[in-house]
Amino acid sequence: MKRVLVGVKRVVDYAVKIRVKPDGSGVETANVKMSMNPFCEIAMEEAVRMKEKKLVEEVVAVSMGPASSQETLRTAIALGADRGIHVETDAELQTLAVSKMFAELVKKEEADMLLLGKQAIDGDNSHTGPMVAGLLGWSQGTFLSKLEAADKLKIQREIDGGLQNLELTGPAVLTADLRLNEPRYATLPNIMKARKKEVKKMSPADLGVDVAPRFETLKVVDPPVRKAGVMVSDVDELVEKLKSAGVV
Repeated sequence: MKRVLVGVKRVVDYAVKIRVKPDGSGVETANVKMSMNPFCEIAMEEAVRMKEKKLVEEVVAVSMGPASSQETLRTAIALGADRGIHVETDAELQTLAVSKMFAELVKKEEADMLLLGKQAIDGDNSHTGPMVAGLLGWSQGTFLSKLEAADKLKIQREIDGGLQNLELTGPAVLTADLRLNEPRYATLPNIMKARKKEVKKMSPADLGVDVAPRFETLKVVDPPVRKAGVMVSDVDELVEKLKSAGVV
């Protein structure tokens, strides 16, 4: 394969406690630690491993969002990407618009594969991979826990009933699950080198995509606080309490 595109999204760090804005319009992101979406890190690691095995000539990282997304791209380059593409916009990006932009970038870059995380930990949608595959008419493999790239793509994916093994013909859109690999850490020399690597700036208009929201978030609220548990002395007391609560 000549070129693989890898999507990397900037999200609130997984270790940060999420806070809802006082006006209920969304999640607080001001002065909050941000990092690369963990599933995107796994996708990037898999692309870099493919390049190390001489299965891919070039790995291109792609991020969409505000100017601060450049940091995520520099991290991706430090992890092994050859260059980056930043589709810069301050608009609220919803899944359909993101999918259309990925589809256009794949065409422009003449990519043979698109690797994404199975989901972003902010929206938890898992929409983008299948949508892009549908727009392009490509094969798709989602929730990957194993990938063997040769003449055909042999994948193992995690499903509710266990593991499913499939064989795909390229080009393909693949989404990475948690057990696909363990991402490496970016070394200091690579972080320094990443500052000098190419990051191409684009806008949604350059790709001919309208990013106007298709739906509106009316309100975001914190989940209800769980009630404290109750200790029981024996099974009879447990059954009695369940009966009084009307659940048995």
